[in-house]
Amino acid sequence: MQFELDEERAMLKNSTREFLEKESPLDEARSVMEDSPEGYSKALYAQLGELGYLSLLLSEEAGGMGPLAFATVLSEMGRAAFPGPLLDLLLALKALEGCQGDAAASLCDTATRGESLVVLARSETSGPESQGEEIATRLEKDRVIGTKVFVPFGAHADALLVETREGLALAHRPDAGWNATALPTLDHAQRFCEIALASPATLVADPARTKTILEEVDRLAALGASAILLGLMERMLETTLAYTLEREAFGAPIATFQVLQHRCADMLMQTESTRSAVFRAAWATECDPDQASYLTAVAKAWAGPAGRFVCGEAIQLHGGVGYTWEYDPHIYLKRVNTMQHFYGATRGQLETALQAKL
Repeated sequence: MQFELDEERAMLKNSTREFLEKESPLDEARSVMEDSPEGYSKALYAQLGELGYLSLLLSEEAGGMGPLAFATVLSEMGRAAFPGPLLDLLLALKALEGCQGDAAASLCDTATRGESLVVLARSETSGPESQGEEIATRLEKDRVIGTKVFVPFGAHADALLVETREGLALAHRPDAGWNATALPTLDHAQRFCEIALASPATLVADPARTKTILEEVDRLAALGASAILLGLMERMLETTLAYTLEREAFGAPIATFQVLQHRCADMLMQTESTRSAVFRAAWATECDPDQASYLTAVAKAWAGPAGRFVCGEAIQLHGGVGYTWEYDPHIYLKRVNTMQHFYGATRGQLETALQAKL
């Protein structure tokens, strides 16, 4: 599939790239993801709020720009290896928009401006996927009781949107902070934690409404992660091509060696195939809802393995330095691993796609 962005979204893509190159170059992003406990810059996220990026998934009346713009921005964020809970925050805001009550509306407003962080707390098992598992967390006497794992950036979140047996519950951060235990991660740009909850909370969506909200969130999560994977691949392809033109062996750039040209061509094919799948899914989400679930599952199922291939080849084609801390390929491969296994893991997306065609 050939897909070209229209003028408005092309401008959005270019402006996002310029913003990231100025405000979050990779050397600064590496410092944030490696050294800061939060794993992101609160000041930079406040800028994103001011510029309207945090309202991407909201309704048009609330400043939303639609799934195609969402995929466009997230691909640029992936290309820059942008650290922090951007995807998680966007998904939580989309969920909050569908919830009821003044508390949800007020938090949605402040979080959209970048003044607070809210994320979803769903999984209760040791695996990264929450879909289909039985929920034990409960809302009892206006308190949420239970334990959630793989809560993204949860230790520093101002509020959690918690999936319970009674529906979605909104819990604000206690004065003493969450009872959170950091979980080890290979990806330096990611923060996961386990949170034991016994906090005051407000029910903001009943079970039926919760099911509708979370089904939409899961589709958008897979689309967003696929777009990030596309951006990661794009940057690694560009970086690898530049390196092979600079690195010399036997008196010539290694880019002149046919066997390496073939490997770069394979990287290009995987990247461009991912681009087609991602923007086809984004278009369907915006214009053809009947096909959106199937095409999003296809995009995510393809993008994960493709990203591993492209970033793995990038490390190989960089030779010995590809494995060193000073060079960047390891950052991108680690981000790929996170994006592949969360937000709709490959196997689950394959099953979704196959079931849609049975």
